[in-house]
Amino acid sequence: MYDKIFPPKQVVLPNGKTVQEKRTRIPLILLVLLVATVLSVNLTDFNLRMLVTRIDQFFVIIGQMIPPKWSYFSPVWSALLATLQMSLLGSMIGAALALPFAVLSSSNIIRNRVVTAIFKTVLSLIRTLPTLVSAIIAKFIFGLGPTAGVAAILLFTLSYVGKLLYEQIENVDMGAFEAMESAGMTRVQAFRYAIFPQVLPGFLSTSLFCFEGNVRYAAILGYVGAGGIGLIINENIGWRDYPRVGMIILALVVTVYLIETVSEHFRKKLI
Repeated sequence: MYDKIFPPKQVVLPNGKTVQEKRTRIPLILLVLLVATVLSVNLTDFNLRMLVTRIDQFFVIIGQMIPPKWSYFSPVWSALLATLQMSLLGSMIGAALALPFAVLSSSNIIRNRVVTAIFKTVLSLIRTLPTLVSAIIAKFIFGLGPTAGVAAILLFTLSYVGKLLYEQIENVDMGAFEAMESAGMTRVQAFRYAIFPQVLPGFLSTSLFCFEGNVRYAAILGYVGAGGIGLIINENIGWRDYPRVGMIILALVVTVYLIETVSEHFRKKLI
């Protein structure tokens, strides 16, 4: 049926031969997306009219945030510092744990298929768990405060960096590794001198990129009691104190921008 609606085109080559051009799948893809959109609208009771008529309220709230309440900077700074510490600690521990997990997940380093399958499955399961859910679970284990946020960020970093790292390890040139093994080195020594230098720039770059995102995630984790700047965002939105919220958002935007700028600079040096 698809071939009848969108028949293949005939293309004449410069030498006079006629060939059939490969049929485009764009109409089929657009049709599937359209059907999926309609089903999603019906299942979620999405109201486009309400979105259009109420969108102006978003700008009303933004207007109430300007100008921000500059006198509120002191409590914002302490909460922001806690968020940065939480993000940095979780990212560092998670990235450090990702290295052994990635090695044990790499089929070209570990010969035992059961071991690699187990560690790949563990990384996949952790990665499918949303960070907010991890923070909620950690909150019940460690209580309210930054510890729960650190645990949630740690798990996300472990799964994200671990997956990308073991994919890099499985795609490296194994020639030097095999040569060192043949020379009498252990697999650990061969990995240290042959494989690790190849994946180190990518590992550091991925860890820095993950840290950038973790600063933003940490700002959200306060909503579930994980501490940091998200906690005071939640409180002030609840009090409808929008000038304070404006000060918080301004401080967060400037901080994230500076971190991303510095991180991008170092990531370019690593590539």
